[in-house]
Amino acid sequence: MRAMRQTFPELTLSDTGHSTLHSFLWRSGYKFVTPSPATHRRVNARPGNELATDLRGAFGWSRPFARDCLPPDLFKTLDADGIIRPCETGWTSLVRASTLDGELFLHSAYPTLSDDSVFFGPDTYRFVRAVKLQLREQQRPVRRILDIGCGSGAGGILAAKYAASEVVVLSDINASALRLAEVNAAAAGISASFIQSDLFANLKGDFDMIISNPPYMNDPLQRAYRHGGGDFGGALSIRIIHEAKNRLAPGGELLLYTGSAIVAGEDRIRRAAEEIFAKSGWVWSYEEIDPDVFGEELETAACSVVDRIAAVVLIARKPGGASCW
Repeated sequence: MRAMRQTFPELTLSDTGHSTLHSFLWRSGYKFVTPSPATHRRVNARPGNELATDLRGAFGWSRPFARDCLPPDLFKTLDADGIIRPCETGWTSLVRASTLDGELFLHSAYPTLSDDSVFFGPDTYRFVRAVKLQLREQQRPVRRILDIGCGSGAGGILAAKYAASEVVVLSDINASALRLAEVNAAAAGISASFIQSDLFANLKGDFDMIISNPPYMNDPLQRAYRHGGGDFGGALSIRIIHEAKNRLAPGGELLLYTGSAIVAGEDRIRRAAEEIFAKSGWVWSYEEIDPDVFGEELETAACSVVDRIAAVVLIARKPGGASCW
């Protein structure tokens, strides 16, 4: 049984087309694990993969499809809502659908090029796994959860399921992300507050757990869904560590999953964390869970002196409250 959660009134969206698509794919038994963009490109480039022949091809691999690939009523709804559009070889969807831990999440189609793209990929799976493992260690209730920079909402939605929280807040600077996050949350049976905010600017109150999987690339186009700022993309992650310290309840925890550029053997985000938490009384851990992700980024000018990009997880607990470690 799916538990229902308390809802806040800050943002209420109506999205018939996306909800209809989500319901159709769910009832169809659709399943798709979204790979990295590099893998996606390689698979789609294979002979015979030019056009979609099934739902996974159309809404997973983002391939063009024929009009009769979809039921007429669904096609009409998606066309009217601008979710699909014509192309030279048929039609394409502007959204993809991925499955994770028994739920289905809508997000942006491949390739994610626009500034308001909603990313979902291998990082999402690693992030959710880290959240799940941490929540298994909890020995006290996690009543208020915040997913900052929520994107599709996968982290906050699944955290809410694992923790049975009373209050769930999904926040992002990107209105397109919040629109899809609301559809995904409703389908998962999770009621939440959806708040458009630049990190904590529009958020109120403290939280028992703050989770985040922020963008961490140095994107020359500075697209919000992938640009982390700073010399190597780590500025936003460091900013989250700083600001989250003041928005956690006593004993509350921050879980940050991000990528860190390793330059001349040094992890800049780890060094920043050491400085932030020095003599603070916080209990924290930092783990490199994948030593080499998005290797293709090393060919860009922004990463010309980067050894590698590591996927890392920072967990920090604020002093006070009941011990949960």
